[in-house]
Amino acid sequence: MGEANAGAGLYEKGNHAATYAELPLPDTGRAWREGMVSGNGENGYVTSGAPYADTFIFQHMAFNYPSAHPREIPAELTGQLGEARKNVFRQNEAWTIKFPDGTKRERTFLYAYHPGHQLRLNADRRGELSGYVRWTNHETAETGVRYTDEDGEWTRTSFTSRVDNVSITRIQSSSTGAKVNLMLSIDDISHMCKARDDLSEVSALRYKKLAGPEADYLAQVVHYPAYPGSELSHGGYAGLTRVVTVGGSREAIRLEDTNEALNVGAAPNPAIRVTGADAVYLITQCDRTFELGRMEDFVADTAYRLVDRLAVSTEAVAAEYGSAPAGFDYGRALAAHVRLHAAEFNAVRFALPEGGALQSADNAALIGAQRNSPERIVPALIRRLYDQGRYALICCGGINAPRLCGLWTGEWNPGWRGIHTLDANVNLQVSPMNTGHLTHAPLGYIAFFLRNAPDFADNARMAYGMHDALQVSVNSDGDRAMHVEYDNDYPFQYWNAGASWCLLPIYEYWQCFGNRRIPITERMNMEALRSVLNVADGERSEAEWEALLRGGELDLETDILLPLLTRQSRFWEQLCTPEYFTDTSGRSRHEPGKTALAPGETYMLIPAYSPENAPLGYTSTLTANATMDISAARDGLRMTIDMEKAVRRPGYESAVRRWEDLLAQLPDYRFDVSGALREWAMEEYEENNDHRHLSHLYPAWPAYEVQNDRRLAEACRIAVSNRDRFNTGDATAGHGWMHKALVYARLKNGAGVAASLLPMIAGDGCYSSLMTDHDTNRRCDTYCTDTLLGTVGAINEALLFSNSGEIEILPALPPDWNEGRVEGLMARTRVEVAALAWNLAAGRASVTLKSLVDGNVVRLTSGRAWTSARVDGRSADAASGGAEPGLSLTLAAGTEITVEFVLS
Repeated sequence: MGEANAGAGLYEKGNHAATYAELPLPDTGRAWREGMVSGNGENGYVTSGAPYADTFIFQHMAFNYPSAHPREIPAELTGQLGEARKNVFRQNEAWTIKFPDGTKRERTFLYAYHPGHQLRLNADRRGELSGYVRWTNHETAETGVRYTDEDGEWTRTSFTSRVDNVSITRIQSSSTGAKVNLMLSIDDISHMCKARDDLSEVSALRYKKLAGPEADYLAQVVHYPAYPGSELSHGGYAGLTRVVTVGGSREAIRLEDTNEALNVGAAPNPAIRVTGADAVYLITQCDRTFELGRMEDFVADTAYRLVDRLAVSTEAVAAEYGSAPAGFDYGRALAAHVRLHAAEFNAVRFALPEGGALQSADNAALIGAQRNSPERIVPALIRRLYDQGRYALICCGGINAPRLCGLWTGEWNPGWRGIHTLDANVNLQVSPMNTGHLTHAPLGYIAFFLRNAPDFADNARMAYGMHDALQVSVNSDGDRAMHVEYDNDYPFQYWNAGASWCLLPIYEYWQCFGNRRIPITERMNMEALRSVLNVADGERSEAEWEALLRGGELDLETDILLPLLTRQSRFWEQLCTPEYFTDTSGRSRHEPGKTALAPGETYMLIPAYSPENAPLGYTSTLTANATMDISAARDGLRMTIDMEKAVRRPGYESAVRRWEDLLAQLPDYRFDVSGALREWAMEEYEENNDHRHLSHLYPAWPAYEVQNDRRLAEACRIAVSNRDRFNTGDATAGHGWMHKALVYARLKNGAGVAASLLPMIAGDGCYSSLMTDHDTNRRCDTYCTDTLLGTVGAINEALLFSNSGEIEILPALPPDWNEGRVEGLMARTRVEVAALAWNLAAGRASVTLKSLVDGNVVRLTSGRAWTSARVDGRSADAASGGAEPGLSLTLAAGTEITVEFVLS
């Protein structure tokens, strides 16, 4: 790892490092994770920033590596429900799930995310290196490198455009006029990090490296393995880097053959040598295809439509911004992109007094300062991590939900295959999406849910025999989300809370911004959604569906939320059977043939799975009445009722009564002898607190039940305290700490929020790029963004609680955050919090609100005790009617009002 002193003049809105990690060949380590990132939600890159041997690992959100595992749900799954219910009720831990071969099988996995081509930029070393620095500019999504050697100061910058969907790099001559001399090549796939047969059979692919006829591009085209039944059996991917030079010359050359077995190109190792250029511009785009052709024809093929398409696309960008004598107008290309990106990033600003040299320190110095202060959050680091998290979410959102690694991987076979995990990780990653005032990321999340919704419908049908219902799978590879990943240890097919949890961010988008018109995109899988996006049973009529498609937009309320929430509610309705119930004395009962509940009886939710825990002394994770399910059902039904009342379709009153009746018959929460909320509302089970998951804290987060229910809030407080006391051996996972931080924020415990953030940021959770690992100690060796993005969500919740009709400022302010300011957060009641500032020493807090709608009635409270308040300079009296004194405000659309609190 090279080092030098950080230079001056770095961007205020970003971060910088005075070190770099040069990627070796072959790559057997983590060096790529230190690289800085950019992206537009679809294309992107990770760059090492090494001065003389830089690497760009290009990305595409849809890059899925196929496997021979089945892509259909086994028919045997459907017939097991009755047997599963009986054995769960009897507490028969020995019962096992049956598989097609009649035995316990090896696990089946979804496809794995993988990187694109790894481009290497080699330049001659010129004397002693000094003044090295690399940076990320959050406002422009640029990464940059600057250093000095005997030829003067060198600078190169890169970004991925939101307008042109390409990554662009500018390499300029030095400050003394020294020319650019550069060798461009593509590294062998087998030399990339973890490119070995593991969960993915990397050795089964074949690829070629290509050079343009005028040394105008380098490309890599790859054919996926031709597994029978795979939708990608004739598919592959490609990445192309166009080379634009100003002055000097460029030529295609052949490097030494590395005898790469996977490389079947006639000229296996082409490169482009640039000599004496005034500037070089690299324009890169990646994509995949399902129609690359047959694997057996790939060796002889000499033309590839996908490569031709990328060549045309990058040439069009080169022509669009071409200019003489500069050759390419990088500034104009950047400006077009920044107009979109900067608006997203600058929508929210967060600041704490940082003070001293740390305010301008490089990333390593901030991480070091935090490690030296393990009991207190370093303000300069947390502010920079907050900005990096917002930046990363913007860069990996807009097309899709974030993957476990966001958008970025430098390795084949990444941890957990780089998929979308929907029982905590994605949920944490999008936790700051709506309150963080992002407008593109929610569209990507909606597209992701819609694309997977047909599989969610099949899951409910195959696992439970349900019709017109949705059951979200624990995992999705982005293309498919069917129930193929399950076994006796992880009975994912009986995880019930997913649809409610995963629809909540779309509902929150509606809470924040109101109804919206959502553009239809090809990534929504619209051809398979006709039977899903309908409130009534069955499909929409052909005429109605065609009219919807012609319109090119979906109505958020009527076309998305109401149909999907209704199907989610039907899941709970069909899960509940009168044969399994709790009687009026609280005993669990099974009466075959029972057709209706008697007054006072409640349904049992059976079977259930509370990820990834089991009752103490119980060997099976298959249970009943998981508290997560109870809360998710309550929340999901309430969302459906709210949407029915908002849309007010003909006869909506009967739908409201239907769901209200079901709500009344759901199981009650139960509490243990310590007063804690139990993870299973069953007296037959004993609590197991030696676990990192907090599934049973769903009433606190992501639901909102504890806000106005003091008894439930106290029960949740004791429950999370019990986890803190007993979970000592499984406390390294970042998602566990972020989940706990969000729960503590809802429980008004600022010290708990800080204590939950500290293990990751004071441990080994952060790389020098300020991207994050899966663990406090890198135990699982997985690059993972749920920590980074979850940190932003936790801070948003600590500073601002909101729900329909209510806003609370500073509900869970961490210790030592005695002064600060945040601008632009959205409240889940169609209000922008234009500014929130506090100074505890001065006894002041103020908030400026701007409603998106007229006549918006909001109850405003403060998490810090207060004695008086002024609204736009006029005295205001506290109004009763809530758990704490508050102000009742009626807001007009577009008009700002400022409320100042005198704190006690």
